[in-house]
Amino acid sequence: MGVKAEQDLYLDPSIRDWVLIPITLIMVLVGVLRHYVTLLLNSPPKKQPAAAVREQRAMGRAALLRLTAPLSPLPPAQYKSFSVAFASALSSGEYLKPSTKKEGDDATPANPFDNGQMDTMMEGMKKQGVMMVPNMVIMQYINVFFSGFVLMRLPFPLTAGFKSLLSRDIPMPDLDVRWVSALSWYFLNLFGLNGVFKLILGSNNSAVDTRDMSAMSSLSGAGAGMMGGPGQPDMSKLFKNEVENLALAEGMYKWVGEGIEDRILKSWNKL
Repeated sequence: MGVKAEQDLYLDPSIRDWVLIPITLIMVLVGVLRHYVTLLLNSPPKKQPAAAVREQRAMGRAALLRLTAPLSPLPPAQYKSFSVAFASALSSGEYLKPSTKKEGDDATPANPFDNGQMDTMMEGMKKQGVMMVPNMVIMQYINVFFSGFVLMRLPFPLTAGFKSLLSRDIPMPDLDVRWVSALSWYFLNLFGLNGVFKLILGSNNSAVDTRDMSAMSSLSGAGAGMMGGPGQPDMSKLFKNEVENLALAEGMYKWVGEGIEDRILKSWNKL
């Protein structure tokens, strides 16, 4: 099989000025607009009862004590007292919030259309609308007005597997894979502007499409675990598991200050 000669296409500079640059600017501006619209649509967090906050904080403190056990800043006596106190409190249910269930509630399934669950679903639908509607409009606009446009050629070689990504709307099977079409440039901007948005809006922004996966999880109820509703976990079981984890962590405990004198002398070549 012979080697294909390098293809040279001479592009009109107007394509760069009126197609390539405008598509990039539109994608950046839409991402910034999506970020601020999402901030406006975010509902203020609901105030949780003090008992629920106390329950979650107890789990967090016990987990922190367990995770720092391999190199703990607490001396042995203090670590032991904390571990025993947490294990006793969690096993006795001291930090559990009062249960509102009645005797026959276990047999009755939770209503998925209660106010809390519906608010979570609506929140996810609004965020998905902010993400999907602009993308659909821009893609249709590019597909109608710039379908088949060749915008640029990448300065580095690529394998043939990238042709469906870079030349998806150009019906020329013999065209070099490095040539980029208008619709492909839109998709490259859609998934490649994350770093630009982080520079403009910060790392905790809502312009990146991957961040909206949390809205998809909230539609299925996966994100409603700690916020109440049908997917709320059984904290009593979590407390019992944490008691077992604390007992296992005691075997991995090591004080960070153990042998500190010898280590300091050794670092200064005095030992």
